[in-house]
Amino acid sequence: MINTHIEVSKPEIKRLIERHKWRELAAFVKDWPDPEVADLLLELEKNERVLFFRSLSRKRAADVFAHLDPEHQDSFVKELSDEDNRHLLANLSPDDRTALLEELPAEVTQRMMKLLSAEDLKEARQLLGYPDESIGRLMTPDYIAVRPDMTVQEAIEHIRRTGRDSETFNLVYVTDEHGKLLDAFRLRRLILAEPDAKVESLMDYKFVGLTAFEDREYAVQMIQRYDVNALPVVDSEGVLLGIVTVDDVLDVVEEEVTEDFHKSAAVAPLDRPYSLASPVFLYRKRVGWLAALIFVNLLSAAVIMTYEEYLETFAVLAVFMTLLIASGGNTGAQSATLMVRAIATGDLELNLWGRALAKELFVGLMLATTTGFLTYLLGFWRGGVDIGIVVGASMFCIVMVANLFGVILPFTLTRLKMDPAVASSPLITTLMDAIGLLIYFGIAALMLDLTAG
Repeated sequence: MINTHIEVSKPEIKRLIERHKWRELAAFVKDWPDPEVADLLLELEKNERVLFFRSLSRKRAADVFAHLDPEHQDSFVKELSDEDNRHLLANLSPDDRTALLEELPAEVTQRMMKLLSAEDLKEARQLLGYPDESIGRLMTPDYIAVRPDMTVQEAIEHIRRTGRDSETFNLVYVTDEHGKLLDAFRLRRLILAEPDAKVESLMDYKFVGLTAFEDREYAVQMIQRYDVNALPVVDSEGVLLGIVTVDDVLDVVEEEVTEDFHKSAAVAPLDRPYSLASPVFLYRKRVGWLAALIFVNLLSAAVIMTYEEYLETFAVLAVFMTLLIASGGNTGAQSATLMVRAIATGDLELNLWGRALAKELFVGLMLATTTGFLTYLLGFWRGGVDIGIVVGASMFCIVMVANLFGVILPFTLTRLKMDPAVASSPLITTLMDAIGLLIYFGIAALMLDLTAG
């Protein structure tokens, strides 16, 4: 939805652009939040967009650019001149610069990297050298570091001189002459200490660090666990490489949750916003799972064909087919969703699968008893005692199996180094269709044959 604030302001902004009132234009949006200025940028025509962007200060322009989606960033850098892009890259934070260079086409990335200064180019090459979705790609090398042999006064003066571009101010990192991380503490500890005290006297050597090659989801878990707004990133020898901040982590959380939502609906994760996805792109992301599930559904068709005689003899059995298999799918999806989320958030460790299984065995027993009794009453009403027993017993067994299946599948996929989110509702529902029908017709054949005998 377009921000009404932007809609109201667009005529005035266009007027200022047409009259080349650049200072007035920059002043007009001075108090606007950066995300709103980014939205406004997308609402303007191509030539207006470039002129408006140039009217912003270099730092403000970089901050606004960082709020654009990767696809919009890609198209926008192509509209800017090399000089515009040079200023833009110079003023972007290292992590935002890395994210931009990752998303651009190879030839555009090469052109952009030629515009970087020698120092920025070295930094970009270092950050781009880490694996995809690693903490190294997420970190920024802009942090506050002091030496243990400094006095508090010297450390504060050093922070004043060098900390202007730091991503966060409330954390101070202590490194030795080789850059090895020795400690990390809050700036408050430094400010409250005596000016002539040594930094070393403030250190307790207790800090939490990350390695650059670990998965970025680990950074999310650690920041949540220790409730900090940044964590240091070190190499294999403990040398401080950079920091990961909470704003970067929030972006990761949003991406991961979105990806899990897509997988839970049997959609291959999108690598771009839905609004920018073409119909052909969406088709490719969805057709694979749908085609695969068709073949899985053939199992259900085969089960029905096997027990076709029972359906002809006891037509009332067909009435409860949809009810039973739907209940199985819903139960399995419930338990799988709980397990997937618990595993993803670290609430449930893999070595505790037995405890989870035992808990869900008890929960499943209660659910199966309740739904089985209700289904027995429906079966009795429509077909008498025999049909009531068949559908009630079938419901009990289906719910029990589905609940346990929903527990075991996410753990199994995780053990196999696969994303447990693929234990999605469509997958479990489709599998439980076939399993549920086997249980239903198996119990029906046994009970009705005994009755007939």
